[in-house]
Amino acid sequence: MFPRSARLKKRSQFLTVAAGARKAPMPGLVLQALRRDDGDAARVGFTVTKKVGNSVTRNRARRRLREALRVVEQDTLLSGLDLVLIGRDGTGRRGFTDLVEDLRRALRKTGAVS
Repeated sequence: MFPRSARLKKRSQFLTVAAGARKAPMPGLVLQALRRDDGDAARVGFTVTKKVGNSVTRNRARRRLREALRVVEQDTLLSGLDLVLIGRDGTGRRGFTDLVEDLRRALRKTGAVS
């Protein structure tokens, strides 16, 4: 799992990723992946806009994204990357296995993993 020290927290970090990242929109999420020059562990950030719903809905979507990433991380080497997972309107309602598959496809589409 990604400890808090390996999370993107500041707005400037999110903007840096958004400016240079490859983006992969999927039904359950949008992934932005930016390759760094170092081989350090991946850093990850999660965001869900207010368009998705109230705070309960947004937090549920964020928790589902974190868990999907945890599942994918167990069998995928993620290093030298900055990842931003953006929750969409359907993130909370999408089946969990579909959400995990969306994340796997997005990682392949951005070239983050082969």
